[in-house]
Amino acid sequence: MTLTLDPDRLFPVDPATRAVARGLYQRVAELPIISPHGHVDPRLLLDNEPFGDPAELFIRFDHYVTRLMHAAGVPLTELGIPSRTGGTPVANPREVWRTFCTHWHLYAGTSSGYWLRHEFATLFDIDVQPSEATADALFDLIQAKLATDEFRPRALFARFNIEVMATTDDPMDDLVAHRALAADPSFTGRVLPTFRPDAYLNPAAPGWVERVAALAAWNGSDVSSYAGYIEALAGRRRFFVENGAVSADHGVLQPLAVDLAPAEAAELFGRALAGELTAAESRVFAGHMLLEMARMSVEDGLVMTVHPGVFRNHSSATFEEFGPDTGHDIPVTTTYVEAMRPLLEKYGNNPDFHLVLFSVDETVYSREIAPLAGFYSSVYIGAPWWFLDAPDAVLRFRAAVTETAGFYRSSGFIDDTRAFLSIPARHDMSRRLDAAFLARLVCEGRIDLDAAERIIVDLVDALPRKVFKL
Repeated sequence: MTLTLDPDRLFPVDPATRAVARGLYQRVAELPIISPHGHVDPRLLLDNEPFGDPAELFIRFDHYVTRLMHAAGVPLTELGIPSRTGGTPVANPREVWRTFCTHWHLYAGTSSGYWLRHEFATLFDIDVQPSEATADALFDLIQAKLATDEFRPRALFARFNIEVMATTDDPMDDLVAHRALAADPSFTGRVLPTFRPDAYLNPAAPGWVERVAALAAWNGSDVSSYAGYIEALAGRRRFFVENGAVSADHGVLQPLAVDLAPAEAAELFGRALAGELTAAESRVFAGHMLLEMARMSVEDGLVMTVHPGVFRNHSSATFEEFGPDTGHDIPVTTTYVEAMRPLLEKYGNNPDFHLVLFSVDETVYSREIAPLAGFYSSVYIGAPWWFLDAPDAVLRFRAAVTETAGFYRSSGFIDDTRAFLSIPARHDMSRRLDAAFLARLVCEGRIDLDAAERIIVDLVDALPRKVFKL
């Protein structure tokens, strides 16, 4: 069976609308990639070492891929994921790849299947479907290409035409890799750190006390001092800004902003250090700290992004044996209106504040996020994320938010990925879907073609630059 990429993939079936979509897509197909939020390790580009093997590259660390095979009954050890309890040895890379190819049919119609088809065809010139019969030949073909200089990370970064790529970093990271890349005249891209403080803000997070102690040691303050804690967080944010950061990201189970008086916050902080807070009090303190992060964003200019609504590590047994990020994070219902009102009351119309709201609960886009972004000048609509970044979900997203907030209250596309090789596939998908959506509006007489031509370029270029202050 052949593997082919239709040049008109994702465009409308109707010939007239498809022709308009094709023309719109051509205006943005070759524009540089701006990726203001993602999870690629900057050391990948600093070290510039060859990728290991096809199984490591496409399967081992991609929970989009591993979760469906696990659901079909394949043990995670057969996918190269080691047991933390000394259980069954992991399969070798070729065996992992064979297992994947045998289960290739599972990915038909999925976003991961779409991206993998794009990667196989455009990067590796693969023109046959993965299968049990083709597995070994495909493994050898990919392995041979990975051994060449053209497939080292920096060469691919240039080939992908990435202008800006943001990473996600612990607040105490020394950012050595970012500084080295910025100082290297042979590397011309921008790789920006992102301040990710969740584990330092929520007393219920494992290791919170130790992280607070690390902040205090860096700041030279008493670990029991709430004022020193706040000062240290602000100082680490400044350090990130000095090293190129443009945003601070917050991955919370549920968005919650709580406006506490300093004395109340200090009292909760002290009890948290002593391990005396209830679960409800921990949520209150974390909500207060989310409000404090907004205040700091007003002061230091970091764009505030909020990624809520994921129940992490749903399978306790899987987490205990294999650890996090192994495919069992599950979306939950998310609400913003009441939970974020204290934050928006204070900063929602501050001209120096940019707040990008995401969700994996697609009902919240039309019900809450788009109306909020349609009023508050600080609020922008985050791109479809995680379980919602599949083609049909992206089109539903556009329909859900555009009638209320238009195109210019959105963030532009954000790939939010660890899978470096999938970045161009994801951005190309977004550009095609925006072309398809705009083409329908043109053919329905709802917008003019010249407006659509401007909008699609702005969605790819001007909007992410504006929203993320690039």
